[in-house]
Amino acid sequence: MNNKIKNGLGLIGIVLAAVFAWSVVSYTSTYSKSIEPSSFRNFSVTAEAEAIGIPDIAEFTVGVLTEGGIGIADLQEENNEKISAITSFIKEKGVEEKDIKTSGYSISPRYQYHECYGSDRDCPPPEIVGYSIRSNIAVKARDFAIIGDILSGVVDKGANVVSDLKFAIDDEDSLKSEARNEAIEKANKKAAEIAESAGFKVGRLLSISEGYYSPVSYDSYPLDEQSLVRAPAAAGLTPVSVSPGSQEITSTVTLVYEIR
Repeated sequence: MNNKIKNGLGLIGIVLAAVFAWSVVSYTSTYSKSIEPSSFRNFSVTAEAEAIGIPDIAEFTVGVLTEGGIGIADLQEENNEKISAITSFIKEKGVEEKDIKTSGYSISPRYQYHECYGSDRDCPPPEIVGYSIRSNIAVKARDFAIIGDILSGVVDKGANVVSDLKFAIDDEDSLKSEARNEAIEKANKKAAEIAESAGFKVGRLLSISEGYYSPVSYDSYPLDEQSLVRAPAAAGLTPVSVSPGSQEITSTVTLVYEIR
C-alpha cells in the first residue's frame, strides 16, 4: 500500500471520527434537554377561571341516639326499630336505596362517678349505669322538592340527630373542564402579552400544572343535635325550607414555556 492510499484512509478515519464525536455531543445535548426542561430559558404564567353550576344533590346525616340502662339488647332493639322506620320513610319519599348507607354505629357506656375529694376512704371506681347507642345513616337526595319533608319527617320517625346538610354537584367533570379550558386560554393570552412586552417569542410548552377549588354549599338545619336529643318528640315540625343556590369551581393553571 503506497503512501497516498495510507494518507487517504487516514484522512477518512479522521473525518469519520469527527462526525461520530459531533453526533455523540449533539445527541447528548438533545437528550439532556429532553429530560431536563429546566435547562431551557423559560418563563411561567398562572391564570385562574371559574365555572358556575347549580347543585343537583343534597347530602345530610340522620341519626338516632338511644340512651338507657344496662340492658344493651333492649336498647339495640329500640334503636334498630327507629332506624328501620326512618329508612323506610326516606325510601317512601323517593330516595333510592343506593343513596342511603350506614355511616356510623357505636355503643358507649355511661358512667356514674363518685365524689371523694377530701375523703380519707378509698374512692370506688366509676360504675357503669347504662349505655348509649348511636346509629347514623348518610342520605343523598336528588329531588330537592322532597328534602324539606324528609328533614322534618325523620324527626317524627324517631331521629334525634339531623346534621351536615350540604349541597353538591354530582358530576363535576364538565364544570372542571370548562374552568380548565378558560384558565388555559387566559394563560396563553397572558404568555403572548408578556413575550411581546419583553421582546422575545414564546417557545414550546414545557410543563403544565393545575389545581381546583370547589367550596361546598351548606344550609343550616334549625335544630341542633343538643336540642333534638332533649326534645326527640319535636312533633309539629313544618317542612324545612332549603335553598341550594349555586356552586363555583375554580381552576388554576400554571404553564411553563420555553423562551425563544
